[in-house]
Amino acid sequence: MQHFPISMYHYSRRLTREVGFGPLSLGGYQPIRVESMTTTHTIDTKASVEQCRRLYEAGCEIIRLTVPTEKEAENLKTIRDQLRRDGINTPLVADIHFSRKAALKAVEAVENVRINPGNFANTRKFSNEDYSEEAFRVEYEEVRAEFLPLIEKAREHGVSMRIGTNHGSLSDRIVSRYGNTPEGMVEAALEFARICEDEGYYDILFSMKSSNVRVMIQAYRLLVMKADAELRNPYPLHLGVTEAGDGDEGRIKSAMGIGALLEEGLGDTVRVSLTEDPVNEVPVGFALVKKYNDFQKVMGDKGHLPVNRLIESQVVSPSFAMPPFDPVSYQKRKTGMIVTCHGGIGGDALPIVGTVARESVANGGLLLEELNRKLGAENPDAVIKSEFVTVPVSSLDEAAVLEEVLGELGADRSRVGVSLKDISLAPAFMSIAASVRIDITEGEMIDKGVLDSLHDRTTLIEFCFMHENASLNVPADVLKRIALKMKKKGMHRLLFSIDSPAATVYVYRHLVRRFNEEGIDYPLVVRYRARKKECLETLIDCATQTGTLFCDGIGDMLAVETGLAESEETSLAFNVLQAARVRMSKTEFISCPGCGRTYFDLEKTASVIKSRMSHLKGLKIGIMGCIVNGPGEMADADFGYVGSGKGGVSLYVGKECVESNIPEEDAVDRLVELIKAHGRWVEKVA
Repeated sequence: MQHFPISMYHYSRRLTREVGFGPLSLGGYQPIRVESMTTTHTIDTKASVEQCRRLYEAGCEIIRLTVPTEKEAENLKTIRDQLRRDGINTPLVADIHFSRKAALKAVEAVENVRINPGNFANTRKFSNEDYSEEAFRVEYEEVRAEFLPLIEKAREHGVSMRIGTNHGSLSDRIVSRYGNTPEGMVEAALEFARICEDEGYYDILFSMKSSNVRVMIQAYRLLVMKADAELRNPYPLHLGVTEAGDGDEGRIKSAMGIGALLEEGLGDTVRVSLTEDPVNEVPVGFALVKKYNDFQKVMGDKGHLPVNRLIESQVVSPSFAMPPFDPVSYQKRKTGMIVTCHGGIGGDALPIVGTVARESVANGGLLLEELNRKLGAENPDAVIKSEFVTVPVSSLDEAAVLEEVLGELGADRSRVGVSLKDISLAPAFMSIAASVRIDITEGEMIDKGVLDSLHDRTTLIEFCFMHENASLNVPADVLKRIALKMKKKGMHRLLFSIDSPAATVYVYRHLVRRFNEEGIDYPLVVRYRARKKECLETLIDCATQTGTLFCDGIGDMLAVETGLAESEETSLAFNVLQAARVRMSKTEFISCPGCGRTYFDLEKTASVIKSRMSHLKGLKIGIMGCIVNGPGEMADADFGYVGSGKGGVSLYVGKECVESNIPEEDAVDRLVELIKAHGRWVEKVA
């Protein structure tokens, strides 16, 4: 394939058919909407109305409620009527799993119904059963027959439908043919979309959710590739990382998955799934979409986009150049290995974390204190610490002071480098620091003689293009020329990077493309320098701009420079690498946000489990409110804690339930015992 249906090298929003949500529409040139979901029991009218009101006051544009049975479906009308009497006209969505009857009843009371093709008219058994062609066809026809009445009733009531696939909750029939993969997720959704189109029903949108950010990104891309090529219309997308967790980790994980796709012009509505009060999800959602909605508004004001135009006919999708990596299957970019004090940068080595010193060399004593803090001198065994620190220098006068500071560091001096704006200073500092970063400004002419003076020693040399106003491809072109010259000289200990204010994803993709074309395999430092002042903005921007690259296999080191506290800055970098699944530095908690199917305090329980198990580095633990968000949606968890009704909890090893309906008050202790029994427990170091 030579072309791709979305742009990977610059921002271009994917144009879709508009789909109605009562007073709102999704897709087309409409703003990207922000939604959330109640955690109340839908049968509890008072609690549900109150939470909907709080979400409305927070600005939530679409509210989803869980509908496990016909009883809750019937009560949706009561909830809706009360909200409308209160002047709250926010569109409501009925979330359906398993119950076709509940869907048929709920469609009478909402603006949209969400169905999961993995369990609509299917009973998931996780049996790994093989299906013959005939058995596959027969079951498909049964599913189709069950689905047709819902299509007709949705059309009758003017209700749209989200076909929402979840990783790990696919039907046995789909898994038997495609596996529990992005391909399986996409095919499950396309089956239902084909049925809708066969019936002349086009008010649909899609979602492809997973707790694994890489799987989520790959599934959405694959869906667009296949759906836009096959279906009559490009349909809107609902974006979300399911079971993202809480705190900074949950926000970073959500920003990486959602932000990566928004950068590529995908997404028409978003939901940030946090194991917190759902009201907390709303500002995160708006922070995520603001950049893209602002961009579209500006373009619309300039007359470049016919904003709010309703797309009635088929939209012809454009085609773009393929990205310099496989967009639907992870593979780390192949690079040479540079041996360092960390073991190595590039090759098969895990990516390392770097930061930039804030104290100047002139303040030698304060700089030494900062370096000791950042490098973890007081706790050498700490995992979350800066592994490489860059100190900005501006003149030869600073060399002596820096030499003195580094001498005080002892062995840790091998983890400190310098950054220079004047390339002519490089030879002098190569004998002092472990690395020399040379900043190249736009339009700068690099003296060939200076380049010739750089030789392979123990010092690492990094060329960093400071991108400000130049076209997106300029950094790649400049760095490619330098790389070719240095490669010709036989230089091996080289790194390359780009410092870009708002286009990190795009400029690095251009760089990798140029390097691939020339057979250049030098490792890359993914650099992020915050231009945002608010903590949330920094988390979202960094996760989007850097996490996207690591999810695509690009990057051998992550270097961050923010206004956050030192500990928060390093935690941000490690959280990005962990969410991208390229480096596990702590326990991975896959916890759902809860809903009306949850009968225990999910937020409190998650906090207790995290406090007792957060030292189990690399272990993945699922914390789920119910079986719907249980073994299927925590698809790659090692162990699972899943609600099984009032007062009951079931424990899982992978997807296998090993203890059923144990008392809630005993469940955390039993989970610890289960982890110990499987040899995965280590005692917490005091």
